[in-house]
Amino acid sequence: MSTTTTGIVDQATVAAVPAAAEEPKKKTEEEEAAVGGNGDAGGAAESAAKKKRNRRKKKKAAAGGGAAPGEEEGEEGEESAEDASAASAPAAATCASVGGAKKKKKKNKAGGAGGEQQQQQKKKGTSNPNHIRVLGDWGADYPYGQTSPPSKPVITLFPNGDYPTGEIMDYHHDFNTWRTTSAERRELDRLTTDVYREARLAAEVHRQVRQYVEGIIKPGVRLIDICEQLENMNRKLVKENGLQAGIAFPTGCSLNHVAAHYTPNSGDTTVLGYDDVMKLDFGTHVNGRIIDCAFTVAFNPKFDPLLQTVKDATNTGIKAAGPDVRLCDVGAAIQEVMEAGEVELDGKVYPIKSVRNLNGHSIAPYVIHAGKSVPIVKGGEATKMEEGEFYAIETFGSTGKGYVNEDLECSHYMKNVHAAHVPLRSQKSKALLAHITKNYSTLAFCKRWLDRSGEKAYALALKNLCDVGLVDALMPLCDVKGSYVAQYEHTFVLRPTCKEVLSRGEDY
Repeated sequence: MSTTTTGIVDQATVAAVPAAAEEPKKKTEEEEAAVGGNGDAGGAAESAAKKKRNRRKKKKAAAGGGAAPGEEEGEEGEESAEDASAASAPAAATCASVGGAKKKKKKNKAGGAGGEQQQQQKKKGTSNPNHIRVLGDWGADYPYGQTSPPSKPVITLFPNGDYPTGEIMDYHHDFNTWRTTSAERRELDRLTTDVYREARLAAEVHRQVRQYVEGIIKPGVRLIDICEQLENMNRKLVKENGLQAGIAFPTGCSLNHVAAHYTPNSGDTTVLGYDDVMKLDFGTHVNGRIIDCAFTVAFNPKFDPLLQTVKDATNTGIKAAGPDVRLCDVGAAIQEVMEAGEVELDGKVYPIKSVRNLNGHSIAPYVIHAGKSVPIVKGGEATKMEEGEFYAIETFGSTGKGYVNEDLECSHYMKNVHAAHVPLRSQKSKALLAHITKNYSTLAFCKRWLDRSGEKAYALALKNLCDVGLVDALMPLCDVKGSYVAQYEHTFVLRPTCKEVLSRGEDY
C-alpha cells in the first residue's frame, strides 16, 4: 500500500514542477502582504485563503485538473510548511499567518501518524492475542491463504504436501554434535520424511486453531463454549476423518489450582474470570501422529512472573533433550529454572514450585503416553532418550504445594492400551466399548463427545468398563485450593540430524 501511495505523490510532484519554479518570488510578496501593516489577523487569514485558491488553480493547470483530492490537501500542507519556514527567517516576521502554517503542518503530521497506526493494526489482523498475558503476536491474520476466520482444511493449503517445518534446534551436547554433519544421519532423515510430514500437518492445524481460539478467549466466556468452538474448528481444519485425522484428546481448560485433566461436562456453566489462570491443553493428530501442546491463559498482569517462569522452564527442558540424554537430567534442568522464580500475589511472595508428580512423556502413534516419563524435578529415572522418538515436554509451576491429587468430577477417559481381554456380561457395556474402539481407539475421549455422538444413558456402562480395567478414568488433578498452577507444553521429535520443535508458533 505504501508503494502505491508513494507512486501517486511522486507523479503529482513531477507534474507540478513547472508551476512551482516561479513560486518563491510570489510567496515572498504574499507573505509580505500577510505580515505587513500592524499584523492584522483578519488580513492574514484573507491572504492565506487567497494563497490557497491560487495554488489550487496552478496545480489544476499543471496536472490537467486530474489531481486526487487527497493529494491536493497533502501537497498544500507541505507548501504551507515551506512558506512558514521562509517567512520565519526574519525574526520580526512571526505573525498569525505563519503560526497558522505551523499549526497546519503539525496537524498533517498527526494525521499521517494516525494513518500509519491504522495500517499497522490492519496488518496485525484481528486475531492479535495481546489480551492474553505472556503470549506473542501472530502478526498477519492467518498464513498460507487461510481465511479469517479459518474455513479451509489445512491440507488444502499445501497441495504439494510440503507443510511448514517446526523450529530446528541443533543438538548442543558434545556427544551429539556429530549428528549435524553425518551423511548417514542425513540419509536416515530423508527416509523418515513421510512421518515428519504427517506430524507437521497436525502441528500446522494446531497453530491455526490456537491462533483462532486466542482471539475469542475473554473474561466472561463459558468454558464449555471455548472448548466446543475450539474443537469444532479443530475438526474442520484437520479435516476429521475417523481415526485417520482428528482431535487427539479432549480440550483441557483447567482453572487455577486444577492442573490438568479437566474439561466441562454437559451442563457445566463455569465462566472464565479476569483473575483466573486457565491451562488450555489440546491436541491434533494425523494418522495417529499426535501434537500435544498447551499454554496458560491469564489476563491479570500480576500472574506474569508465574507464566513466564513456567514458559522458560518448558523451553529449558526442550533445549536439554536429545538422543542419549538421561530423563533425570532433563528434569533437573527444568527444576532449576522453575524454582528460581517467584511471584507476588496480593502483597505476599510465593515461590514457584515444580509439580513433582506431573511429567512430560514420550508419544507413539495413537498413544499419548508411550511409556517414558520426562520428570520436571531432579532425581527421576536414568533412562535415556533415543533417536527418532517423539516427546511432549510439559512443565507445571505452582504457588501451592507442588503436588497434585485426584479431585472433582471425572470428564476424561481413555481405553487401556495394555488391558487383557475381559468378558463383559452387559450388552450396554459391550456396545459402548465397541463405540469407543471404533471412534477413539486408544485416544482419550470425554463425556461431551459421547453425548455428541448420540450415546444415551451410558453412565453405568462406562463405570463398568472402568471397573474391569478396560477403560481408564483420568480424574482432574488438583493442587491445594487457593493456589495457582501454570502450564506450557510443546511436542518435538529427535530427528537423526537435529531436534524439531513441531508445535512452535509465533505466540510461544
